[in-house]
Amino acid sequence: MTEDLSKRVEQAAQGITPQTKPDERRRYLGSLRERTLVRMNNTEIEDPKLTSLFLQHISDFKGYTILLNGKKAYTDFFNKIEEKCSKENIPFTLVNNETAKIGPEDTAVLVVAKTAINKMRIEINQVYPPEIPKMELTNANKEKKGFFKRLFHGDQK
Repeated sequence: MTEDLSKRVEQAAQGITPQTKPDERRRYLGSLRERTLVRMNNTEIEDPKLTSLFLQHISDFKGYTILLNGKKAYTDFFNKIEEKCSKENIPFTLVNNETAKIGPEDTAVLVVAKTAINKMRIEINQVYPPEIPKMELTNANKEKKGFFKRLFHGDQK
């Protein structure tokens, strides 16, 4: 306990402020998971369906800030995000420090709030799931009649 206290006093004297949840901040471009609304990784920004889905819903992000991985900033998708953010008046930031990594599962795009929102699902596929195509009913899918309906109404297939 006294060791922690002396370490804290020493850091304060040097002007070093300890950061909360440093591992989480490295994963979420300097932000925290509890502030994240939508996340896309470096693999997902290569998928045209997901990028168009994100751009389609960009007006939903008013009141939030979009963080972009600065090490992936020279993509066409990022240029479109910057253009739409400017048009929609949504703040965005290029993060180009040690938190910006280029691995396939590392964060490429984050939509974050200033305070905690604690969303359970933040991945783009979870926030905006793909629509399921409607199936037409065929004879095999039509309602099957139960035993009593066939018994009292005759066997009408």
